[in-house]
Amino acid sequence: MTLSIRPATRADIGLIAELIRALADYEKLLDEVRFDQSVLEQKLFGPRPYAEVVIGEIDGVAQGFALFFHNFSTFEGKPGIYLEDLFVKPEARGSGLGKALLAHLAALAVERDCARLEWRVLDWNEPSIGFYKALGAKFMDEWTVMRVDGKALADLGASALATGA
Repeated sequence: MTLSIRPATRADIGLIAELIRALADYEKLLDEVRFDQSVLEQKLFGPRPYAEVVIGEIDGVAQGFALFFHNFSTFEGKPGIYLEDLFVKPEARGSGLGKALLAHLAALAVERDCARLEWRVLDWNEPSIGFYKALGAKFMDEWTVMRVDGKALADLGASALATGA
């Protein structure tokens, strides 16, 4: 069995879309997937890519992916890598591919002089939590995720325009 990690290309957009949907299904969030594949393609592979994707393969067959982007730590004065999605197909779990994907991102973080690699995990996802802890990841319990989206995002943006801010 040969594990390999490669950067995704525009030709992988159908595969990436399939893997995102499979991840959402696993997380019981399939009803929240709303992306338009052509827009996703533009945002990943257009003139200003917003994120990067690596594909994990076993014996040359795609079995997983990681989608990530750079964030920035003002305290460290350095960038970081934020892992948005990591997914390995059920039939490939236990093969070492998940660890290989995370190790690849850790190597990229070191190569790019990043201060950290971070991500979120659903609190009910015990198999993933155990896996991450075994790799040395730690909970950031003192932080709470906040989000503004949908109408609230539009309203907040509109308030900035109205005040000239």
